[in-house]
Amino acid sequence: MPILDSVSSPADLRALDLQGLSALADEIRTFIVEHMAQTGGHLSPNLGVVELTLALHRVFDSPKDRIVWDVGHQAYTHKIVTGRKDFTSLRQDDGLSGYPSREESPHDFVENSHASTSLSYAMGLVQAKETEDDYVIAVIGDGAITGGMAYEALNHIAHEKPRGLIIILNDNGRSYAPTVGGLAEHLARLRVDPRYEDAKQALGSMLRRLPVVGEFAEETAMRFKESVKEMLSTLTFFDVLGLKYTGPIDGHDQEWLEEALENAKEFDEPVVLHVITDKGHGYQPAVENHEDKLHGVGKFDVETGQPLSSSLSMTKVFEAAILGEATRRSEVVAITAAMQSPTGLSPMAEAFPDRVFDVGISEQHAVTLAAGLAMGGKRPVVSIYSSFLQRAFDQVICDVALHNLPVTFVLDRAGVTGPDGPSHHGVFDLSYLRMVPNLVVGAPSDELELARMLTTALDHDGPVAIRYPKATASSVPELPVAPLTIGRWEQLSQGEDVLLLATGKMVSAAEKAAARLAEEGIGVTAVNARWVKPMDPRLPTWAREHRRVVTVEDNVRSGGFGAGVAEALSAAGVDTPTTILGVPDEFLRFGNQARILSELGLDEGGIVAGVRSALG
Repeated sequence: MPILDSVSSPADLRALDLQGLSALADEIRTFIVEHMAQTGGHLSPNLGVVELTLALHRVFDSPKDRIVWDVGHQAYTHKIVTGRKDFTSLRQDDGLSGYPSREESPHDFVENSHASTSLSYAMGLVQAKETEDDYVIAVIGDGAITGGMAYEALNHIAHEKPRGLIIILNDNGRSYAPTVGGLAEHLARLRVDPRYEDAKQALGSMLRRLPVVGEFAEETAMRFKESVKEMLSTLTFFDVLGLKYTGPIDGHDQEWLEEALENAKEFDEPVVLHVITDKGHGYQPAVENHEDKLHGVGKFDVETGQPLSSSLSMTKVFEAAILGEATRRSEVVAITAAMQSPTGLSPMAEAFPDRVFDVGISEQHAVTLAAGLAMGGKRPVVSIYSSFLQRAFDQVICDVALHNLPVTFVLDRAGVTGPDGPSHHGVFDLSYLRMVPNLVVGAPSDELELARMLTTALDHDGPVAIRYPKATASSVPELPVAPLTIGRWEQLSQGEDVLLLATGKMVSAAEKAAARLAEEGIGVTAVNARWVKPMDPRLPTWAREHRRVVTVEDNVRSGGFGAGVAEALSAAGVDTPTTILGVPDEFLRFGNQARILSELGLDEGGIVAGVRSALG
């Protein structure tokens, strides 16, 4: 019988010897690969932390001891050993979340899927704990230590030095691509220099053989050890902060990991345990993939690691468009926050390596860096996921828009995304961007409009945000393309009853809904409202000519496109009733994108029903 079949809780792990644990680790890797091939998910981050996760659950008593996972896509093994082995519907409707989930298990503390947050959560948990015997363990990795929020938390931890806090730096040298920055280079030097840990182990062995005579001998041994440590190794970043640091440690050596974790429990101050792991460990196609180690995958062939689907995505369209613009305009530069490949900047980086800046997981810095580049005469494009730009909202307002700088924000994964759940649905951007003065906001309905909006933005002497969905595309437009007129909408049909205004991904469904309604005798003027800000000045006239205005958006209704339409009509003294179709005031679950949109009434049938209801 496979060992994995006998594991349903962390307590089951403690009955295994090292040989059994090694066999279990192999079984877990096979389990993850085979299930990811069927469902997709975060493959290589989880293959890299199998031994680490087993060690954590053998040494600590979860959930009494609280394990907080940063960028929670490292938590698959954690789920498996805490009684959640049904991965058949991972990240799908009614299945397991791809991240830690408080609803799923008492072993999960954070609905965590954004980076660099674990240290702050852990600091709060350790300060709030009621007993001295409990531990809080923050596992931070996949480049998350490069985020500014992690530095802020480390600064506070170093000041307070709370007992019971253990920081696991899961260092695989990568986020999606290799981790960048000064701290990353510092950690890389530690990874390849074995002198420090080798010397510590030899010294510890020597000291254990010395006779211990009272406190004086103990103090002498401690000072001697610290002196030799300083001779053999330069101070680490954590040493400078005043934090206890140990490592680097082989993250695939089960015995060494458990010994280090047991030792960390003995200190009366926080400990940073530097663990070196291999992203994709045990699965050769992931290990050999230089671009992203098969970080996040769709369905794939187990033997080769190759995807089973090769459909063209909107991201690939942007990839071609930005490369074309960079080729034609020497002033165009691009910025990514550790997401070069996922946001479509890799071809531009290959062609113009000195014009693409990867700042690590530092969205706030990315936006203000763009402001500085624009001040210097460049045309920066910040390529970022919609939900990640939320982290730099203040910088968008004060550093870019306040100065009316020509920075272009290209927001991938806008609207309902699907399997990654509430923290990744990009359903807030129209609301938080529409309120910003000087900022133009566009939502292309297809691949051609995406390319044309990028050209338009790079021609514009002010900030522009372009949000586009996680969706397939039919083809890459023939480039270059003509710019659009900012604020000019596209009328798709003519009718007398309802003015149906749709934006972005909703345009196609709205156009089909208008045709169905026309067959029922309901006249619909369907409009592609591709600019959310500014709005088309014809809006008040159009609204007066219809019985009802209906807006459709894959954004929250609060403060979004529909709210903007209602505000504009009110300001113009137009009293045509307005109905807003959009995302309700709640966090959306993970699951199939089309099914979620259907449940929200944001597909063809839902729009037809919404118009009928609006007309009474």
